[in-house]
Amino acid sequence: MYIPPAFRVEDLTQIHALIRGARLASLVTATADGLIATPLPMLLAAEEGPNGTLYGHIARANPQGKLAAQGEAMAIFTGPDAYVTPAWYASKPEHGKVVPTWNYVAIHAYGPLEVFDDAERLLDVVTRLTERHEGGRAEPWAVSDAPESFIRAQLRGIVGIRMPITRLDAKRKASQNRDAADRAGVARGLGASADPADRAMAALIPE
Repeated sequence: MYIPPAFRVEDLTQIHALIRGARLASLVTATADGLIATPLPMLLAAEEGPNGTLYGHIARANPQGKLAAQGEAMAIFTGPDAYVTPAWYASKPEHGKVVPTWNYVAIHAYGPLEVFDDAERLLDVVTRLTERHEGGRAEPWAVSDAPESFIRAQLRGIVGIRMPITRLDAKRKASQNRDAADRAGVARGLGASADPADRAMAALIPE
């Protein structure tokens, strides 16, 4: 991913927070049959390895779990994104030399892909993913709420994914390359939008 210096995120704690904030990832692998990608939620184990380790699961019938990955796999996480109109720039009436752009957050995590089908490891991954996404609910559902025999049968239909992160590319494009007046205009414009993603991006624009 091309990352100009103004947009690069290097702090690992910040990158991990961005990964956790992305609800869905795209797992991409190169195989002898070509590129293949699967959208899936992934769990970050920050304490495993120097950059953390990602976990998830895919359907057992998914060919991505059967075709050997050539080289590293890549997990793509995206955060808030928003269209930026030149009309919000304070510099527009001054010289008119402005064009539209798109602000966004993106993280590319790379690492070797391990596929596993051990029932206990799968149960652990499924349980931790469930706890993460049910945690904010008033009455969270738990894996143990379902009959054990039913859960065991469901586990036979999936395989686990483990990807130790060997390197990271993280980008937060939030109008950092504009002057303070232009940034303020973009923040006001996005902040007034009815779209929650626009408002989320407004909060990321530096003053």
